Amino acid sequence: MLSLSMIVRDEAAQIEACLRSVQGFADELVVVDTGSTDNTVALAQAMGARVEQIEWPGDFAPARNQALQFVSGDWVLVLDADEQLRPEAMAPLRALMAQPDVLVINLLRHERGAVQSPYSNVSRLFRRHPAIRWSRAYHSMVDDSVAALLQREPQWRIADCPEPALIHDGYRPELLAQGNKPQRLREAMEAELQERPGDPYASAKLGSLEVAEGNLERGITLLREGLEQCPSDAHPERYELLLHLALAEASRDPAAAAALYRQALALPLAPRLSLAARLNLAALLLQQGQAQEAEQLCQRATAAAPEIGLGWYNLGLIRRRQGDIAGALEAYREARRLTPEHAETHQNLAVALLLGGDIEGARTSFRQAISLLGQQGRRSEAEHLRQQAGAMVKLEG
Repeated sequence: MLSLSMIVRDEAAQIEACLRSVQGFADELVVVDTGSTDNTVALAQAMGARVEQIEWPGDFAPARNQALQFVSGDWVLVLDADEQLRPEAMAPLRALMAQPDVLVINLLRHERGAVQSPYSNVSRLFRRHPAIRWSRAYHSMVDDSVAALLQREPQWRIADCPEPALIHDGYRPELLAQGNKPQRLREAMEAELQERPGDPYASAKLGSLEVAEGNLERGITLLREGLEQCPSDAHPERYELLLHLALAEASRDPAAAAALYRQALALPLAPRLSLAARLNLAALLLQQGQAQEAEQLCQRATAAAPEIGLGWYNLGLIRRRQGDIAGALEAYREARRLTPEHAETHQNLAVALLLGGDIEGARTSFRQAISLLGQQGRRSEAEHLRQQAGAMVKLEG
């Protein structure tokens, strides 16, 4: 028997889609509400969930531990309201749960709209074992308790689901802009590092945030401290530290950044988890005139994750730079199919169409790019593109 466990508050806009995604897979739906003022509770109950009420304890780890008390299944799947289970993952997950020695199943999560790292790995499906508990601030996880349990009961093993299992919308740029997630992450990781200086996980999270916000020196210091303390077999943490250290070094020392990306790619991770390093290295090599290796990297990325538009978009950029207009058009069109909201894809498709002599197609794609930029609040970019494109093709009429 499989139980779904969720912690929610004011999730009326998302909870139905989340619960609908597990119908036919989870036998028990348990939603723990922490004080919703909208109709989250009524919607969850209408979808067949049992709703329990608790007071918010101040962080997700204690809340999730309380929620575990309400489920009765042999297995527990933990979702947030902004996540959905992919139907394609149900069969392989059932097969893994049927194996008697599997304790935890790592789930590949598609971070829809994320600027970096379109996939992450989350330990959200596990046997209901009394020793499995949530810990850590902000990004709570069961990993610490699982590691301790495996020391005592080595007969268990952790399995990876090869099929992407979850879709997550929480890191889309427009959603991040609406909340205070970066500030809450900063506060939680600062507190974590006060308790555990150099902790690889906290160093990776806070270091990457510092780099993203332009605080390179502190970001690099944190990331290097994390690497010094990161065990050699802690592959996901090492990858994240190396990835963001490479991002920090890319503008000032491209050779060092390329070496860091190559170290990240040498780690034994699922190909989807290392997409960001592969695509970033390809972009760096293209800037250095190494278009052939850059194309090979993008081809590997699109083979590993053909569903990610960014890989096809980058492949289009490389092929156009090499003068392969037909190949660029093929890649851009696939990127457009997968991510129709990506304005840069439409813009670069327009340029490739223009180079290929398709004036009307270029005009249509330029118009679409300008429209999307406007819809996304990027009005100065839209006006700049309007002027640029207008000098090449007649946009009106």
